[in-house]
Amino acid sequence: MAHADLSRTTLELSALVGAERIRRPIGCEMLAAESIVEPQSLDELSEIVRMAEARRIALAPVGVCRTLAEIRRHPVEIGISLVRLAAIVACEPDDMTLVVQAGIRLREVNRVLAEHRQRLPLDPPSPDSTSIGSLIGAARSGPLRLSEGLACDLLIGVQYVGHGGRLVRGGGRVVKNVAGYDVMKVMTGSFGTLGIITEAAFKVRPLPELYELATSRFTRVGDAFEAARALNDAMPLAHLEVVSPELATQFGGDASSWLLMAGIAGNRAEINYLRDHIARLLGAHAVEINEEAAAEAVYRRLRDIEMPANAFTAQVELPPAELAAFLAGPAADCGFCAHAGSGVARLFSAADLAPGSAIGPAERLRAAARAAHGTLRMLSLAPALRGQVAMFDEPNEGAMRLMRRLKAAFDPAGIFNPRGFVGGL
Repeated sequence: MAHADLSRTTLELSALVGAERIRRPIGCEMLAAESIVEPQSLDELSEIVRMAEARRIALAPVGVCRTLAEIRRHPVEIGISLVRLAAIVACEPDDMTLVVQAGIRLREVNRVLAEHRQRLPLDPPSPDSTSIGSLIGAARSGPLRLSEGLACDLLIGVQYVGHGGRLVRGGGRVVKNVAGYDVMKVMTGSFGTLGIITEAAFKVRPLPELYELATSRFTRVGDAFEAARALNDAMPLAHLEVVSPELATQFGGDASSWLLMAGIAGNRAEINYLRDHIARLLGAHAVEINEEAAAEAVYRRLRDIEMPANAFTAQVELPPAELAAFLAGPAADCGFCAHAGSGVARLFSAADLAPGSAIGPAERLRAAARAAHGTLRMLSLAPALRGQVAMFDEPNEGAMRLMRRLKAAFDPAGIFNPRGFVGGL
């Protein structure tokens, strides 16, 4: 945006929210937005949207900008921070439901729920800095997706500000509410391209009485995945991961073994049964059991596992039966952390590829994922690769037509995170 236009926009925003709630972006925010605005009411947010539509100014919701800074080639003019819309609206422990504003952090949500021995069992990396809005908008998840599902599985209602600054509600605040169009699933994973999520209602779960984590090491990747398949088929696990040697060192392993990690939860009788069953199924492979605080510490390292900042990191989603062959074949040169029971893996280019030479491997991985009836989305790219490798996989033309129609219906002015999603939507 030209300097004169930016000054005019700043003046208009100042009139709407006050100059003290408009600021320059800092850190990775600079890759996502040219200025950050912090509305403190829904009326203010609606006015901002109406102003942006009238002047065709692009805007997008921002948390800490980890995702938006990666997927955007150029910053939007206005980043909408909901840090001032971060309240718990309703907590109903007897009904096991919760309603919160989108700016609240997942850590704070679970702190309140823990007082009632409950939790919102969504565990993306770094939940302390993950807002509910980004949790839904970027469809973020972690190891517990195996047993607890995704955000869309726990979401029972959503509220957002959309076209014309209108406040739109979908679903409700009770679990049995099934009226109307399933806006919750449409907004989940929409990356701010359809509107600004302001409130969400969830069904919550009881905290497990006990949690333990079993680990075992394998010298061959195929054996690790075969053991994971046997465990997943035989018992209900909280989570199940296979970690490549490049990342296994973060858990005290060596650089030549694959690490199998299985989380188990329940009461003491259930835990004892699951421990014995794991030992029988893994046979000669040594099994280490982490208990109580030690188990929680290892789980947090797994949830927040650090991927090297190489040429690229990506997430592949495949039919679970295809995941092992993909990681041992087309992705053999990548390090990974695989949610083995879910068919999902985060992977990275293990080799220190030169920027130009990384394009081919990245696109070959994407083609291999498609051939295995899955998708591959880039999570981060080296600066030299931006604009050369698409962040999102592109679906077939029928699906793209439907997505274009949804975008046109929800955002006819084209202001919500434009060109920040699949196919340039």
